[in-house]
Amino acid sequence: MRPIAEFAVSARPDRGFVEVYDADAILGDDEAFRAARDHVVAGDGYHLYLYSLQPDIRVRVAIRLWESAPPPPADAEGHTPVTLDSETGILVIGQLALGPAGTMDLPQPGLYEGTAWWVGRRATSDYYDQTLRQLAGDASPELLTQAWAQCPTREQYVLDLGRAGESRPEAEWHDEVTRAP
Repeated sequence: MRPIAEFAVSARPDRGFVEVYDADAILGDDEAFRAARDHVVAGDGYHLYLYSLQPDIRVRVAIRLWESAPPPPADAEGHTPVTLDSETGILVIGQLALGPAGTMDLPQPGLYEGTAWWVGRRATSDYYDQTLRQLAGDASPELLTQAWAQCPTREQYVLDLGRAGESRPEAEWHDEVTRAP
């Protein structure tokens, strides 16, 4: 089975975070933001926050749309069910203060449900920490940029989503935070 649509982008996890949100979403939810630190992925309906264990090495974020979202692969380090509402039909992959990394046009606006899963998170963090220890006081920006580009593992977050219906009114999202168990 192949996805209906697919989009992937490389993003820098500003302060450890990458976010995926509807283009018309206003501000994210502080509770969901905090929950992502504990659960890797958390959201409030219009925003999903993806939490990396490092803030500098670019990560791959893939969004795949399916008729019915498949289960995560057996080699995933972790996974969680997610819901994302897009009233505009445009998703933004954001890097917090660094701005958008890319956008995806959905086939149609609506409520999307599925699974977020990730691989390479721990290995990339280990490489990051080891590199900082090895370079200690000799870490020029150029040397760090080169080291981050040479990371032997790829940290990746995948959202496998299927359209579940029409967008929900914003009032229904109030106080709802989705997060990994």
